[in-house]
Amino acid sequence: MARKKISKPAALSKVPTGIRGFDEITRGGLPRGRATLLCGGPGCGKTLFAMEFLVRGAVEFNEPGVFMAFEESDRELIANVSSLGIDLDALVKKKKILLDYVYIEKSEIEETGEYDLEGLFIRLDHAITSIGAKRVVLDTIEALFSGFSDPNILRAELRRLFRWFKEKGVAVVITAERGDGTLTRHGIEEYVSDCVVLLDHRVTEEISTRRLRVLKYRGSTHGANEYPFLIDERGISVLPITSLGLDYGVSSERISTGVIEIDAMLGGKGFYKGSSVLVSGTAGTGKSSLASAFGNEACRSGKRCLYFAFEESRDQIVRNMRSIGMDLEKWLKKGLLHIHAARPSFHGIEKHLLDMHRTIDDFSPDVIIVDPITSFVSIGSKAEVKSMLTRMLDFMKKLGITSVFTSLSYAGHGLEHTEAAVSSLMDTWILIRDVEEVGERTMGIHVLKSRGMAHSKQIRELIITDQGLDIKDMYLDGMKLRGDR
Repeated sequence: MARKKISKPAALSKVPTGIRGFDEITRGGLPRGRATLLCGGPGCGKTLFAMEFLVRGAVEFNEPGVFMAFEESDRELIANVSSLGIDLDALVKKKKILLDYVYIEKSEIEETGEYDLEGLFIRLDHAITSIGAKRVVLDTIEALFSGFSDPNILRAELRRLFRWFKEKGVAVVITAERGDGTLTRHGIEEYVSDCVVLLDHRVTEEISTRRLRVLKYRGSTHGANEYPFLIDERGISVLPITSLGLDYGVSSERISTGVIEIDAMLGGKGFYKGSSVLVSGTAGTGKSSLASAFGNEACRSGKRCLYFAFEESRDQIVRNMRSIGMDLEKWLKKGLLHIHAARPSFHGIEKHLLDMHRTIDDFSPDVIIVDPITSFVSIGSKAEVKSMLTRMLDFMKKLGITSVFTSLSYAGHGLEHTEAAVSSLMDTWILIRDVEEVGERTMGIHVLKSRGMAHSKQIRELIITDQGLDIKDMYLDGMKLRGDR
């Protein structure tokens, strides 16, 4: 007897939000023809998130939208979202967006004792029909349901509202204030919604961070973790990863370090393309100089280099490298080098990670320098810093970007130890150490590891001159160490 084929159920229809990162988390966006509940405390970004969903739908996907507000007038909404670069007034004039401010006075409801949603349905139907809307936002639901005191009636009216939207086939976002111990004030909305998204704005040790989590999504798989998100003049960006995993490809192509002798220490060819490199050492040993030599060589060969600086300004880096024979200014002018300088203490770790992602997307570099990673230890625990760098490394490897990270070692600590505890994540680890003999301080450079290639195990002398970096055989206790050249 032939086995009967089981038909595969149709995939849930979704509408892309256009919000960077969010559509990856939700595997395509929000459900079409169903209601999404967007909840969170004051100032977490609910209204801006809902508005961006509507605006991007109108601009990028040709899906007009209705924004029905119960707390802010049209003028207030237009003024508030202008900070994100959104010309809402122009979209309203083009009939891409319809704004409808509904004023509800609770005292009037209490006086008459009558309140239902029939008038809302008529008003919504007219608004949707007048511009052919495919998306609708109700902001916020507390004002709309303030007239209901019986939870059973409230639940019934909520179901009726959501069923009405489903019949209309529009994608709906409803915002709600977080309650005391519940996701919403009434504690009912999350149970009748098909999709629930929680936004959170928290402050830890005087550093604010924003997080997003998809708590529920009927009929669809989704990312269930907390994801950091950012609100700035370009809108909302969600970082959709905790870690991208280990499914990236690798390359056998090699890239010069910018110093011939260090290339020789790495099998004569330099780093693998797409690999991660750690340069560690105590203060003043030349970590930034070695990283800059790599970036300088990359630009000289026509590659694009992105330099994340967390201790020095752009001009300071250019000046300092000029003193050792590197003219980084010419690469800046040619657009091959971009220096992104920021103090770690100005933002939380996740904000820095989002900024770095965005800068990488904008600049599309071939190589990246992060100098130094130890600056982040001051704003987060070692575990948080390691988590951040793991995510960043996975992201870079996925894109095939070669990355060089510098790390400061402290006197009295083991040199073969990194403050951020990330050495195990790196493909190549170069250690620069102080060597003192007969009252003279010199720098010894040593390749501790380099995965997938033969490499020198000798300590060599690193000399920094006005002509650049030079590597020599090293003397210890009056004996010359044999080099590998």
